[in-house]
Amino acid sequence: MDETRDRLEAFASRAAEIWGAGVFGLELGAVLSALLVFVACLLLRGPFSRLVVGRLARWAERTENKIDDAAVRALEPPLRFVPFALGLFLAKEILPFAGLAESIANDVLRSLAAFVLFWALYRLAEPLRGLSGRLEAKIGVEVVDWTVRGLKIAFVALGAITVLEIWGIEVAPILAGLGLIGVAVALGAQDLFRNLIAGLLIIGERRLAHGEWIKIEGGVEGTVEAIGFRSTRVRQFDKAPIYVPNSKLADTALVNYTRMTHRRIYWMIGVEYRTTVDQLRRIRDGIEAFLLEDDAFAHPPEVPTFVRIDRFSDSSIDIMVYCFTVTTSWGEWLAIKERLAYRIKAIVEEAGTGFAFPSRSLYIETGGDAPEIFVPPESDATGN
Repeated sequence: MDETRDRLEAFASRAAEIWGAGVFGLELGAVLSALLVFVACLLLRGPFSRLVVGRLARWAERTENKIDDAAVRALEPPLRFVPFALGLFLAKEILPFAGLAESIANDVLRSLAAFVLFWALYRLAEPLRGLSGRLEAKIGVEVVDWTVRGLKIAFVALGAITVLEIWGIEVAPILAGLGLIGVAVALGAQDLFRNLIAGLLIIGERRLAHGEWIKIEGGVEGTVEAIGFRSTRVRQFDKAPIYVPNSKLADTALVNYTRMTHRRIYWMIGVEYRTTVDQLRRIRDGIEAFLLEDDAFAHPPEVPTFVRIDRFSDSSIDIMVYCFTVTTSWGEWLAIKERLAYRIKAIVEEAGTGFAFPSRSLYIETGGDAPEIFVPPESDATGN
């Protein structure tokens, strides 16, 4: 019994020694307590975010402004990170850190606080688009887009500088070194800076905007999707994206079809040569009356409208139809053009004539002065 008691006492003494020594010089009880507090804070992330975000969302719903609703949605991820940072802070307070360990722990907590702060600012940059909604018509969507991107980059840079300063790293010498490196990089990145400046010029001149239909000299045609710092993404009509350098857009002629005031129809209609003068007048007057009476077409003096007997072609008498539609939508323009084609066909048929088609006549003249064609006689089987 005495031997068993001694062993138990030795085990208890050893356990008390381990409990006191703990891990890395920290008491095991403090470590377990800190771990429990940290896990509890993690478990409270869901209820905390639902409570805080829910109240903020209800407050935002009571206002007519939609910007605060977007801001609440943007702040939800950073707010969900707050219990994690709070758990680390409480765990650090429980653990008896000292000296270098305490300094490192404090720097970690300050870095987390800076991270959450600048993360929230980064997320709030996107809802700022709503504040500039009224200005978009004046300064353009692209300017707002570039401003938001610039703010995001600035918040990331400031956050990185703040964290480096917390850890005692001097930023000024790093920036000076980067300046020297930047000179060398700039020499090899002239194309990048040229495209960046060209993008600023494009936005400043407002040559194009999101959603506009453009055609660039060289064959690129489609809808503008995004104007980036280096290139502009154009979605072609076959749905394939193509990335055009901003410098090419700035230096090359382009057609912006979206900004057309009207859309043109320019046809040459050929009728048969047997068409009489009266029939030609009826056709011309009928087409012109249709164009001037239909509200789908723009009328003079706003735009020129011509229906004229234009020329005598090889196989037809050509009538020029030159007019503009009020709409610039391609689908609506196609429908109006189709309706005009139906009406022209009816007018030509009502006039009692028809449309010409390319043809060629060959005239062969015969006379007494023409030489006879020599036809060799047929030979018999013997060759005679």
